[in-house]
Amino acid sequence: MTLDPTTAERRALVTGATAGIGAAFARRLAADGWHLVLVARDAARLSEMATELGSRHGRAVEILSADLSTDDGCATVEQRLASDSPVHLLVNNAGISLNKPFLRSTAEDEARLLRLNVHAVMRLTLAALRPMTERRDGAVINVSSVAGFGAVMPGSTYSASKAWVTNFSDSVGQSARPFGVRVMALCPGYTRTEFHERAGINMSKTPEWLWLRAEDVVDDALRDLRKGKLVSIPAWKYKVAVAGLRHAPIRLLQAVARDTRSRIGRDER
Repeated sequence: MTLDPTTAERRALVTGATAGIGAAFARRLAADGWHLVLVARDAARLSEMATELGSRHGRAVEILSADLSTDDGCATVEQRLASDSPVHLLVNNAGISLNKPFLRSTAEDEARLLRLNVHAVMRLTLAALRPMTERRDGAVINVSSVAGFGAVMPGSTYSASKAWVTNFSDSVGQSARPFGVRVMALCPGYTRTEFHERAGINMSKTPEWLWLRAEDVVDDALRDLRKGKLVSIPAWKYKVAVAGLRHAPIRLLQAVARDTRSRIGRDER
């Protein structure tokens, strides 16, 4: 699989493309010469993004307004992935977190989180991999999180959904390799985006040194994809953190979780 768009008419489809990491992917890929299919719920913001990228980089930019937490929204994107105009790179970026612990949540809110963070990722990955494996060419990046490596956010189900994304991508990536197709989980830490603001999560007490730039996350992701990695963890500080989550004693992780519970509780009220 080649990531060089100058070798052919290469097209990337990015979900959650109007803000944060999704927008950073869209801008970077357009600058690199990719044609784009941008997916998000907000049609007006999609149109603004398409106009910006099309005029700046001269690339073809399609837009699809779709709510991926619904069956109809997923079906719209699945149809595009199966069309005769092939997608060579899928970036599953759309996702949400809930500003409430599980014990104060509702079945409806939890189901929406799972539909977007898990179900949509599964459906779109499957829809993309079928034509990619037939062509023996293509790649999928599923945006996960370092939160998926350990239960250090008491009451949050976001980390559980991202644990699924990472494990799923790793497993499917191994099965897609013989067909010349790559699947990779991208697991960033705290990144400057609209994600926490949209969820109503107060991040004002998070130390500045923990934050990543979305553009740097994208740079690391594309570099790791070229290397054939199954899991990408941007920035050395989060590589160290993930190593700790994977190997630290359970009692230590539980102690860290207890220390964060009061802060999370304040943020959620």
